[in-house]
Order: sequence, then C-alpha cells, then structure tokens
Amino acid sequence: MKKQNINLYLASPRGFCAGVDRAVKIVEESIKKFGAPIYVRHEIVHNKDVVNSLERIGAVFVDEVNQAPKDRPIIFSAHGVAKSVVIEAQKRKMIAIDATCPLVTKVHNEAIKHYNLDRHILLVGHKNHPEVTGTMGQVPEESVSLIENIEDAKLIKVENPDKLAYATQTTLSLDDTREIIQVLKERFPLIKGPNSEDICYATTNRQQAVKSMAEFCDTILVIGAKNSSNSLRLVEVALNHGVKTSHLIPDEHTLDQFLESFNPTLSPNLGLTAGASAPETLVQVLISKLKKDFEVNLVDHEVTKENITFNLPKILR
Repeated sequence: MKKQNINLYLASPRGFCAGVDRAVKIVEESIKKFGAPIYVRHEIVHNKDVVNSLERIGAVFVDEVNQAPKDRPIIFSAHGVAKSVVIEAQKRKMIAIDATCPLVTKVHNEAIKHYNLDRHILLVGHKNHPEVTGTMGQVPEESVSLIENIEDAKLIKVENPDKLAYATQTTLSLDDTREIIQVLKERFPLIKGPNSEDICYATTNRQQAVKSMAEFCDTILVIGAKNSSNSLRLVEVALNHGVKTSHLIPDEHTLDQFLESFNPTLSPNLGLTAGASAPETLVQVLISKLKKDFEVNLVDHEVTKENITFNLPKILR
C-alpha cells in the first residue's frame, strides 16, 4: 500500500537556546570538576528528558538549598533565584554556581536599579513561575507588584505614579506583553521601561518561525514540557495566527497519541518546532515515526540564524 504524502515544515531556529545550553553545560562541567553528586536547586530547565539525563550522570535535584549537604556544590537553575536563596547558600558556606540565563540576570539588574532609584516595579509575568519568583525576590516584597494580564494593568493602584518602572518575564509572548505595556504607559505616562525589550531573542525567534509557518500549515506541533512557559506560548502563537490545531508534545506517549489520531488528508502541511528548553532528540524521534507511516517531504523553514553563546561562570572555565 502506497504511503500518503505529507509536507513537514521544520522550524529553524527551534529547541535549545544559548541560556539553556549554558545551564546544561554548567551541570555537566560541575560534575566533571567536583565529582558526583552535584546538587541543583529546582529543575535546571523545564524539561524532564534533560533533567533525567543529568540525573544519570550524577545531578541531584532539590527544592531548597537546605536539602543539599553543605559540603557539596549547589547550582541555581537557568530561571534564576531570589537573593534570599543566594544568601542561604552563603550562610551554609556552600560552593554556589549560578546557571541563571544572562538575559534573566539582566532583568534582575534592572529591577535592582529601579529599586535603588526609589521606583516601584510592575513585573509583567505569571504568578509562581520560577523566573518571576526569582525576579521579585531581588527587591523587598513591597517594592514590586505582579501584572499577569490586561485586567491587572487596568486596575493596579500605585502610591506614586511618577516613580514607576516595569519589567517583563523573558519567556512571555511579545503580543501578550505589548498590549499590557501599552495599557501601563497610557495609565502612567512617566513609567520607565528597559532600554530594549526584556523578551529574550530565543523566544522572539521561535515565535517568528511559528507565525511564519502558520501561514501555510494546518497543524503545528510544539515539542516542550507542560510547565515550559515558552513552549506553551508557541502553541498559543500558532493558534492565534490561524492554524487549525496546535499541540504541545511533552513526551513520546503524547506523540504516539497524536499520531494515532493524525489524518494527513485533513492536515497535509504539518509544522514542527521545539521550545527553548526542549532537546533535539524528541524532534528527531517524531520525524522518524512520521517517516515510518508516511512519505515525508521535509522542508527546513529557517527565519533567522542564531549564533549567540554565553560564557560559563569563572569557576568552571
């Protein structure tokens, strides 16, 4: 029986960004330098495959610093941590290695600068996301307010509208933040923002690729974890830009479920991308499985080239 044809558009760039790549290397190099086990506070990045692979070589993931022994190094995840976490590690005299993405560190530094200039900070982001928790933890609790949506932006009350600043979670959709920031600027004309948008280059590039594919794809698949903010945003962006369906694929089981229900007659043009914390392995697994069942015309859909790299911390160089 002849296999049905499908066009598989492969987004480029996709998958690991420079910040995630750096964070994973930090864990690997720390194990080489200090030996196993190495302790990591929270998931180094939001992806179970990555976490499991690091566990196999000697990483131990803990929720809090005090769950790690004092005589072993502790690594802070790519999402960043509150100042109180750093201070706790210092008090315990632990070797602490910071794997925070440099773009998140930039947002931390902006928050501290605004606080030092006596400005109240409005942080656009999602409650309880580790990055937001870390950024809010750079300054005293009363100095920062969380803005989750347009409604919050319309209703937020501030003591001194002349002394205000805003910052954003790096992994949010550009479209989401644009509308919220517009409301804040209309309400508070003197509000100070970053010199350049805090949305990270990888988030922007991956969303641009999805928007571009949405013009001719019927379905777009996003490889990424259920708790990965940037992966969830890619699904939203696809749906907001006109694809019939878009699915988050966190693991092989979900992938198999999708393939069982996949009808190439209805969706002959399939788009595939991966969130910034998703490894390439699952992308290749999906391609292999599709090739078993269908005649796949693989199209590399590149919207831009990425050549950004971040240095490892001095302790590991």
